[in-house]
Amino acid sequence: MSQSNPSNPSSQAMQSNPSVQSRQGKVWFVTGASRGFGTLIVRAALQRGDRVIATARNPQQVIDAFGDQPKLLAVKLDVTREEDAVEAVRQGVARFGRIDVLVNNAGFGVLGAVEETSVAEAKANFDTNVFGLLAVSRAVLPQMRSQRSGHVINISSLGGYSAYYGWGVYGASKFAVEGLTEAMSQELAPLGIHATVVEPGFFRTDFLNDNSLVSTDAIIADYAETVGQMRVFAKGANHAQPGDPAKLATAMLQLVDSARPPLRLPLGSDAVARIEAKHQAVEAELAAWRELAMSTDHADVVR
Repeated sequence: MSQSNPSNPSSQAMQSNPSVQSRQGKVWFVTGASRGFGTLIVRAALQRGDRVIATARNPQQVIDAFGDQPKLLAVKLDVTREEDAVEAVRQGVARFGRIDVLVNNAGFGVLGAVEETSVAEAKANFDTNVFGLLAVSRAVLPQMRSQRSGHVINISSLGGYSAYYGWGVYGASKFAVEGLTEAMSQELAPLGIHATVVEPGFFRTDFLNDNSLVSTDAIIADYAETVGQMRVFAKGANHAQPGDPAKLATAMLQLVDSARPPLRLPLGSDAVARIEAKHQAVEAELAAWRELAMSTDHADVVR
């Protein structure tokens, strides 16, 4: 397959001519594309004629899944290696001339109480889920800024909006993704770039498998009624979750086609229900403690 050079006149025309872009479809850059949501998003984008830079630690797995086709570029990317991200973007832009959608999907879970989670376990989780996302974003955003267009989609979790016992460190990594995306949306909007954080509930993927979920080495008996029960639940819920991953992939297409995409997009009835419950709890707690909260201003503050 021939490789195009972004400095060629044909590539420059493709970047500056919206009609050419619309005929050829969007260009996606997807991390963690070898399994789970990543594979489904890649498939959905390719099936409708878009082009995809599909990245994975082992890109051969992507080729095995989709074959060698002109609208797909499988690239090696370990998100914890920033140099990998820079090289993957270079190859992608050389091939397709632009990047319209970045899906920061790569990540994994840690199941255990906050106290049970070691420094090494927490650091490994943040290295992928947070610092990896930052590395890839830093590699892609210069291209989007030069285009004055693009859409950054960061895959968070329902646990990134409402914490669960047993998922404290994993949830904290996704809370970080939520905050980063909120700031990015404000920073990038004047440049014509959107940012959305997607908050899936429990979907029927391999997320609860051993290759996606790490359980802490330490287990403290005092947490048996909380975290211990969550471990039992996780085993029983694997591949019985309510969310349909194929429908999530379809929802992603609708998201990227929106002229006014949301900052946050929860997916799944369980996500919507838990977010609504959290809002109610926060409102009630704020009302109960409002007087004390407001009492800490200086006396000269006029409210």
